[in-house]
Amino acid sequence: MAKKRDEELFRRLRDLGVRKSRARKVSQAVAEGRRNAPKAARRAISDLTSAAAEVQDRINKGPAKRKEAARKAARTRKRQERKRSASAKKAARTRAQGRG
Repeated sequence: MAKKRDEELFRRLRDLGVRKSRARKVSQAVAEGRRNAPKAARRAISDLTSAAAEVQDRINKGPAKRKEAARKAARTRKRQERKRSASAKKAARTRAQGRG
């Protein structure tokens, strides 16, 4: 009975796109009822969750949005830097006129 359940779980995990070695470890751990079965299952769940999050992020154009946001931030920093520099130059000219 356990062998059948093991094989069903293995096939299901493989159909979901889990790597063969990971699917084998999880299905064997669950079928044998070892103490580390929950650990193997949690690790597999974690991997699948992170893979799903990665796919969802790419579907939502996450990397492109972050890249554009980074470019905007860089433009803003440069603009602020130019503004600070212009103010400093103006202040230096003003101080120089006062001394002269």
